[in-house]
Amino acid sequence: MSSSAADFYNIPSSPCQSPRPGQKKGRRTRERGKVFWYQKKGAKGIVGLICLVGLFFVFNGFMVFRLQADDEISGKKMCPVRNSSSISASIKGESKTIGKGKRLRKGTYDRMLALAAHALAENKREPKDLWQELFVPASAWRPCADRRNWNPSEGNNGYILVTANGGINQQRVAVCNAVVIARLLNSTLVIPRFMYSSVWRDVSQFSDIYQEEHFINYLTPDIPIVKELPKELQSLDLEAIGSVVTDADIGKESKPSFYLKNILPVLLKNRVVHFVGFGNRLAFDPIPFQLQTLRCRCNFHALQFAPKIQETGSLLIQRLRKNAARPGPLDHYLIGPYAENNLQEKCEEERKELEAYREIHFPALTLLKKTTKLPSPAMLREEGLCPLTPEEAVLMLAALGFGRKTHIFIAGANIYGGRSRLTALTNLYPNLVTKEKLLSATELKPFMNFSSQLAALDYIACTASDAFAMTDSGSQLSSLVSGFRIYYGGGKMPTIRPNKRRLADIFRKNNTIEWKIFEQRVRKAVRQTKHVLQRPKARSVYRYPRCKECMCLTE
Repeated sequence: MSSSAADFYNIPSSPCQSPRPGQKKGRRTRERGKVFWYQKKGAKGIVGLICLVGLFFVFNGFMVFRLQADDEISGKKMCPVRNSSSISASIKGESKTIGKGKRLRKGTYDRMLALAAHALAENKREPKDLWQELFVPASAWRPCADRRNWNPSEGNNGYILVTANGGINQQRVAVCNAVVIARLLNSTLVIPRFMYSSVWRDVSQFSDIYQEEHFINYLTPDIPIVKELPKELQSLDLEAIGSVVTDADIGKESKPSFYLKNILPVLLKNRVVHFVGFGNRLAFDPIPFQLQTLRCRCNFHALQFAPKIQETGSLLIQRLRKNAARPGPLDHYLIGPYAENNLQEKCEEERKELEAYREIHFPALTLLKKTTKLPSPAMLREEGLCPLTPEEAVLMLAALGFGRKTHIFIAGANIYGGRSRLTALTNLYPNLVTKEKLLSATELKPFMNFSSQLAALDYIACTASDAFAMTDSGSQLSSLVSGFRIYYGGGKMPTIRPNKRRLADIFRKNNTIEWKIFEQRVRKAVRQTKHVLQRPKARSVYRYPRCKECMCLTE
């Protein structure tokens, strides 16, 4: 990995303090005018608990983002241009409970970081086999979601409207699922809209982030897409006629049969259905082969970033690579025509602040915490459900043999504590950069106050890196980045997926551990996840595109 740049993805801003997300799948009876919604069975209380706790976990990293001062460094993820990785945060040297009631002693990380610095000073040859993919089986998979084996849909059953919630990555998934639903229901898709949220505070719409004309034209052989409803339908009160469908009306990852049974009749009657939210509301299995292929086609081919994002993204990549002589293998897919241009050019205080934020933005969860016992951070950490802290992340990199000259790109939201939290990183790896360092204020100005567009730049930098490590708990962005690298990478774009449960055990017992033993155990935790496997049943095709619907397996 000589003089390489590392992409670190997903650095949560505080120690893990929340359970793993879940979602309730309950049903309810609903009446809008004369239209009666399908019946839903009452959800059990425990499912509601998981739903609310999941909401907390998903937005935990963003909460801290809003608490940071303007001068704090922007960084929720990291990525090396020759190596990549993801991190989460805990304050250096604190006394903190870590699994099974044991406590991480003050100074433990100081000692380990000193050992890591000594190891890096020896300047040993980097063992690339630790982080590179198994090339032969990985390169046997080739992209083929662009194949089509059907006639275009007439889309004459009505119109599908979608107003997607969440950040750019949740919205991307919602768009692709909406494309599939439009084909399933033989309907016409209206260009999706993105919901304004008091959390994300971004007014960006589809054309601000993606190439609208390319999206329409590329998917024309699959479904008809229009920019707005016909005038005769624009004046309808969709809520009154029962055509508004929210996430409360649809169980998480519902099967296609659900939409045929419950949504199609409303579409045929009213000629329009408006999905509001639409977060993860379509199952990955079972689903017809061609519809799954369409899902991949939308994500990997139809959604291309807007020219201004591609152009600035190309500058980001170029500077991250120190003006390398040739573009990377994924540049063409990420930044289009601009790819060629690159050839030329304190803990308690933290807890209180987080609690205050949650009381304002997540009152239901706050009430739940007062009445229900939730899983402890120690339990979550022991199970490998917490992201790594900055200190743990650099220790993992050092143990894997990443050289001191490795270039690390930090992407995402602010880390609690700002620059001081990154001291461990910069001491061991001084070539640490952010988009704010690589781009001038003038170049960043068009994207300021647009969190989704800034996130698109981070997506480009992380996806184009030489290696990418997922040290978070599987966020939407890390899933999309790793999936894109698999789809177009040809076995040459590795993603490091450490066994976080094993790492948690290693860090819990490292008060007296010798560096060589620590190094051996960390490398084993990484090797355990180096498998080139087909997508597991019911898992996301966006994260695991190695399946017969999305990629072709060659001999």
